[in-house]
Amino acid sequence: MSISQQNSSHLLEIAKKTRLGALKLAVLSTTAKNEAIEAIAQALESAQEEILQANAVDCQVAAKQEIPKALYKRLQLDEYKFRDAIAGVKDVGKLPDPVGAVQLHRELDTGLILKRITCPLGVLGVIFEARPEAAIQIVSLAIKSGNGVILKGGQEAIRSCEAIVKAIKQGLSQTAVPPDAVQLLTTREEIIELLKLDKYVDLIIPRGSNSFVKFVQENTRIPVLGHADGICHLYIDKAADMEKAVAITVDAKVQYPAACNAIETLLVHGEIAAIFLPKIAESLQAQKVKLKGDKRTQEILKNIEPATEKDWETEYSDLILAIKIVDSLEEAIAHINHYGSKHTDAIVTEDEEVAKTFMALVNAAGVYQNCSTRFADGFRYGFGAEVGISTQQLPPRGPVGLEGLVTYKYQLTGNGHVVASYTGANAKSFTHRDLAL
Repeated sequence: MSISQQNSSHLLEIAKKTRLGALKLAVLSTTAKNEAIEAIAQALESAQEEILQANAVDCQVAAKQEIPKALYKRLQLDEYKFRDAIAGVKDVGKLPDPVGAVQLHRELDTGLILKRITCPLGVLGVIFEARPEAAIQIVSLAIKSGNGVILKGGQEAIRSCEAIVKAIKQGLSQTAVPPDAVQLLTTREEIIELLKLDKYVDLIIPRGSNSFVKFVQENTRIPVLGHADGICHLYIDKAADMEKAVAITVDAKVQYPAACNAIETLLVHGEIAAIFLPKIAESLQAQKVKLKGDKRTQEILKNIEPATEKDWETEYSDLILAIKIVDSLEEAIAHINHYGSKHTDAIVTEDEEVAKTFMALVNAAGVYQNCSTRFADGFRYGFGAEVGISTQQLPPRGPVGLEGLVTYKYQLTGNGHVVASYTGANAKSFTHRDLAL
């Protein structure tokens, strides 16, 4: 048997184990799932030192390999990130169970009752680069939504992910949730094999670079949930409060520039550009942000680099910001809808009619007024955590929490009913009467 065949056979066994674990998990009560989530939180807290040490080794190796700065930043897991991840696990335990909700309850005829009920998707395949705390978020959401999960972290985070999943499995071993419902892959070769398992995996969620997500989308028949770009915009309107505009711009660019919800382009209305641009340039350059600008911006900010067409469509994931002056709200919206990635875009303005138009016409999963784009996050939205952010037009869209990990099925209960009774000359009529949910 070739190495490729061995990998394929090995992964097939993993997928089968995950599917069996998911079937057991799918029928567990809310209480049983919540107990498992609490056990995971406790196990992670107990293993904190081991997990952070593993991450320190990953970071040392990554530094020697000189991986991109943005990727290294995502890889780092300190006690604060770890604490927030565990808090997210506990928050998921407090959320309503998304499984078993009756969305439709309708009498089709006397004794013929239709229900639409939410149910788990089955098995999730989640592939992510760096960011080891993503494994913690994903597993907690998968268990609460009744799904099995196969994780594949990046090679740069392999030790961190192994330590995290080891702790998670130890926690689950004391609960009704089978540890086999959570699996970790460790080699690059397994990604291709995972993408072929459409009989066992129901949804692929890639989290990583633009090129990586596109690769996944183009190499599987399994449905894919994710976003390829994070090109976010902030538009400073002529009716903006200057103090708010400076604070929001700095936060949206500087607070965590490697994040997909950090801004890459700043649009400024021409009427306030001469006043606003020197203010924001001073604040951003104090934070070591490299500025690029169109010709009009360069006339005001003399020592910045020119912005080219490529800059408007680049996700820097770094302390770099492209600036463009626009002459109207319509021009700002047109620029965003042309170059944006439908992730998150924001406006700073005190004019409510302008804000209303911006919020209605910008085509993005998140559209904000007078606040930072960095709020685009499942934890900050109160979802407990997120499995990723989706920029697709159809739902789920934006940060995807529990509601994006369930589907529904129609259940019809009758008493000897047959369709022939409702056809022909003497056809019965349907009552189609909605019942209480």
